Amino acid sequence: MSMSKTLEGKVAFIQGGSRGIGAATAKRLAKEGAAVVLTYVSSAAGANEVVQAIEAAGGRAIAIKADSSDEQAIRGAIRQTVEVFGRLDILVNNAGVLAVAPIEDFSIEDLDRTLAVNVRSVVIASQEAARVMGEGGRIITIGSTNAERMPFAGGSVYAMSKAAVVGFTKGLARDLGPRGITVNNVQPGPVDTDMNPDQGDFATSLKQLMALPRYGQAEEIASFVAYLAGPEAGYITGANLMIDGGFSA
Repeated sequence: MSMSKTLEGKVAFIQGGSRGIGAATAKRLAKEGAAVVLTYVSSAAGANEVVQAIEAAGGRAIAIKADSSDEQAIRGAIRQTVEVFGRLDILVNNAGVLAVAPIEDFSIEDLDRTLAVNVRSVVIASQEAARVMGEGGRIITIGSTNAERMPFAGGSVYAMSKAAVVGFTKGLARDLGPRGITVNNVQPGPVDTDMNPDQGDFATSLKQLMALPRYGQAEEIASFVAYLAGPEAGYITGANLMIDGGFSA
């Protein structure tokens, strides 16, 4: 018996897809039948590994170098996606940066970089994608549980940037709802990645705050994104959805 692929014929664009949650999401969407375009900034080898893994499994994917803090790079990558694959159905805003410091010492450079990647790039990519998406389009942002709970010092600016996405998601859902395009924000808790490994003193302190005393896996976040990108999630929009092991419970 053949298994249907929920995203057959769809095209997905993933900001920041060379590692971690982005890489897992690219592979999962491709597994569901979507052609995938992923961006990277410095990790060309990682991006190419993701593309090769997708192609080895019978999927289609390309990687584009595009800094998410660069407006023209974002717009150009989305336009290239449409040129190559003829359409765009799914946007996943996954690029993100984290700078932690006491507010007295927080540099303006880090503030500008945080807002450029975590907030501004989400707006720019969503704007560009909305110009070419048709009915059934999906815009999904990878936010953070820290938008609603920041239990350690030094994370105020990061939390602010992720809280901004919460409001943007609600407003954009209103803007694009009449066109049949859904907009949602996935808010992961601690996830085992290169940037935030599940071992060490910091990880131990976070596990003590969770209902499930473990880190999530990137594939678990990717499965949630795949569901929101699929046809069964067509009535979910404007939602900020926790997948955090009870971190915010």
